Amino acid sequence: MRILGIDPGLRCTGYGCLDSDGPRITLVEAGIFRIDAKQPLPNRLAQLHADLDATIDELAPDVIVVETLYSHYTRARTAILMGHARGVILLAAGTRALEVIDYTATEVKKAITGHGHADKHQVQESVMHQLGLQQRPEPFDVSDAIAIALCASRRVTPTSVISEAG
Repeated sequence: MRILGIDPGLRCTGYGCLDSDGPRITLVEAGIFRIDAKQPLPNRLAQLHADLDATIDELAPDVIVVETLYSHYTRARTAILMGHARGVILLAAGTRALEVIDYTATEVKKAITGHGHADKHQVQESVMHQLGLQQRPEPFDVSDAIAIALCASRRVTPTSVISEAG
């Protein structure tokens, strides 16, 4: 099963694609989409959509995994802006009838590090060790996206994706 984890953002969106074959998990590709923060919001969303569309076409994932949107009430504007980026991701998946799974940040951190309140450096280290990488995946947007995909690789089976999707 091929899993595409995405860490949404309006300046930098991370992605990590894994192949999961039972206990064997392989990193296929990871990277970021850099979006010009000086552009108007509609242009940034269009750029994210174009980049994500091309990546989905190239990697052909079976499932897309994103982090559940959460923001403290004092940062409502941030949540709204992130919701726009997340909406673009859901649209890209929906137009292809791809299943979308979401996990909270706490769920991802607990699955990857064993501690739901791990910091970003701990997540990086854990991703590096679990995938046998020579160095930490950077920036944090990339390691977070890979962690999201790793979390799904442990919780989703190919038969559940097939039965839920179709």
